[in-house]
Amino acid sequence: MQFNFAFDSSPFKTLIAFHKIIPAFEKAALSPIDFQAAYARALLDEIKKYPQLIEGVEKADDLLRYEPIIRVLLADLFPSSLTHNEIKAVTIPFHLYTFNHTARLEKILNDAGDHYEFSLRDISADTYYILNCCVIISQYYGFKVDAMDAPQFLDIPDKNNIIHHYRVLFNADFMDIIPTERAVHLSEEDIVELIDNFSDIALWKSKFPERSWILKGFAIMTLFDATIENAVSSFKSNLLREKSAIQLAEIENIFRSIYKISDLRIGLTSFEKVRNEYNLRIVEKQLYSHLLYDSTITECEEMLCSDTLESLLTKDEYLVVPDIDKMPITDPKQAYFINKLKQQQVKSFIFVPLIEGGKVLGLLEMSSSRVRELNSVNANKLNFILPFIKDKVSKAFSETENQIEAVIQKEYTSIHPSVKWRFQEEAVHFLNDRAFGKDYALQEIVFDHVYPLYGQIDVQGSSESRNQAIRQDLSNQNSDLIALFRAINQTQKLPLFEQKIFDLERNLAALQHALLTDTEQQMLDYFNADIHPILENFRKNARDTNIVDAIDRYFERINLAIGGFYEARRDYDSSITLINKKLVAVLDEKQVEAQEYFPHYYERYKTDGIEHNMYIGASIAPDRNFELYYLRNLRLWQLQVMCAMEHEFKLLQPSLPHQLEVTSLVLVFATPISIRFRMDEKQFDIDGSYNVRYEIAKKRIDKAKIKGKSERITQKGKLVIVYSTIHEETEYLGYIKLLQHKGLLEADIEQFEVEDLQGLIGLKAIRVGFTFQEVEVLNPVH
Repeated sequence: MQFNFAFDSSPFKTLIAFHKIIPAFEKAALSPIDFQAAYARALLDEIKKYPQLIEGVEKADDLLRYEPIIRVLLADLFPSSLTHNEIKAVTIPFHLYTFNHTARLEKILNDAGDHYEFSLRDISADTYYILNCCVIISQYYGFKVDAMDAPQFLDIPDKNNIIHHYRVLFNADFMDIIPTERAVHLSEEDIVELIDNFSDIALWKSKFPERSWILKGFAIMTLFDATIENAVSSFKSNLLREKSAIQLAEIENIFRSIYKISDLRIGLTSFEKVRNEYNLRIVEKQLYSHLLYDSTITECEEMLCSDTLESLLTKDEYLVVPDIDKMPITDPKQAYFINKLKQQQVKSFIFVPLIEGGKVLGLLEMSSSRVRELNSVNANKLNFILPFIKDKVSKAFSETENQIEAVIQKEYTSIHPSVKWRFQEEAVHFLNDRAFGKDYALQEIVFDHVYPLYGQIDVQGSSESRNQAIRQDLSNQNSDLIALFRAINQTQKLPLFEQKIFDLERNLAALQHALLTDTEQQMLDYFNADIHPILENFRKNARDTNIVDAIDRYFERINLAIGGFYEARRDYDSSITLINKKLVAVLDEKQVEAQEYFPHYYERYKTDGIEHNMYIGASIAPDRNFELYYLRNLRLWQLQVMCAMEHEFKLLQPSLPHQLEVTSLVLVFATPISIRFRMDEKQFDIDGSYNVRYEIAKKRIDKAKIKGKSERITQKGKLVIVYSTIHEETEYLGYIKLLQHKGLLEADIEQFEVEDLQGLIGLKAIRVGFTFQEVEVLNPVH
């Protein structure tokens, strides 16, 4: 017998009695079957010797002296043939004072240990009291109370401290509920009030005072092992928590309950396949990973390309290894993978590919430190929970995708606000149809009949300036090396040093001519292969501290990324960065203002300078009434901004580390075109072959020359406007006059034809100089 659980307060005075089974014996005593009748009569005679068992025993400890007769009385309810299978005992509901255990329950309790006490899961003292009251309402008053239908569970550890979960069922057929003189008689209204106020413990105690009812008889408690079902349910609840990360300890405990393996280790390595390569994805950083254990991400990704894991992912089958020492090794990557598991004391393991909708999500990993604890038989238990794992990882991937997308939107590219409405509209169509079980193919995003505007401010002669910087760095490096070897040769004359001086002087002379494509790399390779080893050796062994210091100063000037001097080029690159940063700041700031005039698509690119595209038309802002004067307004705005950017450049120019000049150009294209969002490139592009002329013009016009001359159409300090028709010429000359009046452009205007380019014939240009006095930029009309 075992008394494990009871709260001090109860509406019941309990009397353990067996009077309810007497009628069954009396009926059996009248049986025509002699031995059955004789057995029943013998039991009736025997029980008469123990009137306490009929009247009721209040103290549980008093039952110990009656244990033999109780077992006999309950033999029909506890057949010996089922004692090793059924998990049963005699009890009083909710008290969990148990006796007359079956052999299986006895073993379960012995394995749990002496320290274990029965405790119904999630039952508080108040809930316990109210449930007792509900028994009275249900059994005595005949009102159906759903609270009694709620499942009850016992969580019992085994000898390995693995928790098993048992569903508890009570059979109360052998009990009487008897009111005492202290019992409060309840009306139907009272019962309704109680049912409507389940949590009001004071109300319940007022209607059911303590020990005001007698609970006489006994109940049969039956346990069903619901460990797997309960663990799966807990696992689902764990995974479905949206505001809490997956807790590894909880998941491991759940898996250990399912597999009954005390040292079961759970891991997850999440990754995706991109261009036939596996890239790790850190979905839940709290989760353990057998593959990432003591590995870099690169090592782990290489491991994923082993034949074993590649085959596992390709076939979408479990990898079950009951004995790691008997696993055949087929390639070095596999050997590395097995050795990595052995470092973690793995003896048997199961790896499960997580593939959802054809997309590789990663690997679920299970391991044990004992051979054959994990095998092909118990691997099938995963079928219960694998769908939930895939769903969770898939959702985590989606969340990660959202985070990645947010970074991309912020740092790299974005859907411009002027056209975002169209993408949202398409997404709503897709989600709505999917909600109703319909297939919906996302439509391409196209904006028809829009007017393009293009402009650029380009660093003049950027390639020549870059080559000049490279030549300067190489010249300085050769000159320093010549001086070093001359000094070394004076202290230790070797013919080889004279040869090196000769080679370096030849390099210096070659740099006076045009810089060839491979000149830089050849010289750097020569320095690193032939020169630097000599200097390193001399630095270690030389006694002349002046020469050693000179060598140290030389190596301090080496840029490790390129293996050579990087001073002039650093000045050049810094200058380009400063120019781009300043020009972009002006352009982006002014764009906010321009969007207020009329919404339009805008994008800009940093190269050796800044390029920008704009598209305006009714299709981009269908809720606004588009008129051509909005286009003309934007064209005037564009010219003003070109003036403002040139002005800012002139203010910045004196402070540049490397002196540079810029040229400005605007391309006018009067014919409306269509733009289409290219999903693969995630950007808008010109749509249709008939619009390709505009794209060709953008790419070639800045290098074009004046027709019949060798002079470029672009010049420093001047704005060039390239156009095709007399109407465009008239329009832009009007803008130029206004800007001249405002002091932004010089008075002299040049007009000329542009040389014929492949696919571009008949272009004309206007060229006018900028003024660089302090002036306020004109605001176009709204």
